[in-house]
Amino acid sequence: MVHAVALPLSVIRALDDMGGKISAMPDYECLYNALANTPLSHWPSQLRGKVKAALDPASHGDLRFWQAALNALPRISPSSVELTADCLRIGDSTQLSLGQRELLIERLKAFHPWRKGPFCLFGIHLDTEWRSDWKWNRLRDALVLKGKRILDVGCGNGYYGWRMLGDGADLVVGVDPTLRFVMQYAALSRFIGPVPNYVLPLRLEELPEGNGGFDTVFSMGVLYHRRDPLEHLTQLKAHLGEGGQVVLETLVIQGEAKAILAPEGRYAKMRNVWNIPSVTTLKDWMRKAGLRDVRTIDVTPTTVEEQRPTEWMTFHSLPHFLDPRDAKRTVEGYPAPIRAVVIGDL
Repeated sequence: MVHAVALPLSVIRALDDMGGKISAMPDYECLYNALANTPLSHWPSQLRGKVKAALDPASHGDLRFWQAALNALPRISPSSVELTADCLRIGDSTQLSLGQRELLIERLKAFHPWRKGPFCLFGIHLDTEWRSDWKWNRLRDALVLKGKRILDVGCGNGYYGWRMLGDGADLVVGVDPTLRFVMQYAALSRFIGPVPNYVLPLRLEELPEGNGGFDTVFSMGVLYHRRDPLEHLTQLKAHLGEGGQVVLETLVIQGEAKAILAPEGRYAKMRNVWNIPSVTTLKDWMRKAGLRDVRTIDVTPTTVEEQRPTEWMTFHSLPHFLDPRDAKRTVEGYPAPIRAVVIGDL
């Protein structure tokens, strides 16, 4: 089997010590218990089997290696956890010796590439591909999350979920089918501890039927990967309770009503980019899905300072996706990425 990134020797040894067997995966029992007295009390019975199947070693060839990396993480309790910091701060550099620091870096890199963050783990700066804190700071002042139950669709490794808790949310249920990101979440959770931010290894479509169990539903960086954007918006709305909000972040183009870019082939080297609307078109879609008071919170071009390769994400990134002769165009000749945040109420 060929792996994108060579596994550290310590991880291989940990795997050998395990005899190739998978030990405990992320534990979602606390989530299931938290849902018991909510409108989502029927979810645990339907989720258990799906989550177990998604985390079966046969579901992904690298799963046993990631589990070995999890088992090889040092057992260190952080002196503090700061979920309100842009670079989520977990522990202090004084808690690690030089040898422990080097070993922790080696083991965390088994989960490469790290795309959402950043994180500051015992003084180690996980400088992720995306400055996700920039995006969060553009929208957080438009939200009231205190006491809210939140669904985060396409949540990646859970960075935004921890930021939501830092801003007062009661419970965050994230879904992302990419197991590498779920394993990153599991690694960080070893140190952050049992807080109510969960990343389920599932797609939105695999969740139990929506019955209005959430106060706020986030979909960030997902819509343009959906063939039918109106269907996606309708699915998001189905999970909202009365008075709830959909927070949508997506690629947009400049233009008026009905303006849509439907790329042929790839867009900025991304596969499966189906529809990139203008902001006006996007807001019209949200109204057609049954949302009201639809408003634009932010429109910002993506820069190579916000999305770029780093030590923790060494693959190609935005600097490689833009035309080297004209940074306002992608390598395919389309308009360079612009992203918008739009909110609609139920």
